Parts: sequence; C-alpha cells; structure tokens
Amino acid sequence: MKLYIAGPMTGIKDLNFPAFHAIAATLRAAGHEVENPAEINPDPTAEWTDCMFADLKALSTCDGIVMLEGWQQSPGAQIEKLWAGRTGKKIFYIGDLYGIAA
Repeated sequence: MKLYIAGPMTGIKDLNFPAFHAIAATLRAAGHEVENPAEINPDPTAEWTDCMFADLKALSTCDGIVMLEGWQQSPGAQIEKLWAGRTGKKIFYIGDLYGIAA
C-alpha cells in the first residue's frame, strides 16, 4: 500500500522531521511505499503554501494517509486529512498501527 504521512511540523523542533523519518522507515520496513513530507520538502525555509501544494500532489498518488500524533493542532495535517477523505483514501491513525492511543 502506498501511504502518505501527515502530522504537525510548524513550531516543532527540526520541523518534526525525526518523527516523520522514523515512521517512514517503519512503514517501509513493513513493505509499504511511503510519501514523506520531510523528504518531499526538505528545505526548512520553504514557503508553507509551496509545501502544501507539493504535499497534496503526493498525497493524491497514495492509497491512504497515516495521521501522526498532534495532527489535530496542525492546519496542514487537517487539510491533508480532509483531502484524503474527500478523495477516497484510507485514513489511519498512528495509534491504530502500533496499538497505542492516537
């Protein structure tokens, strides 16, 4: 399954890239193809809107989206979840994948 990772970045140390890279590695090890926003937009000085356009384009190629903890406080992750739902993607929460609270 091809999965997109969504979660908070803005205002988090290192734009939360370590969390995105960690879940990407875990998903890939499980055999999934992954679209990781931290890889799509590695420049921390990039404009938010430019990143969102690139991210939504990548999300459009996926079968599902994985919501990281804290997504509810992230305007970008909220948009990505809405887009995923409106385009028929499967929505997974990180807690569903690991048996922990999302």
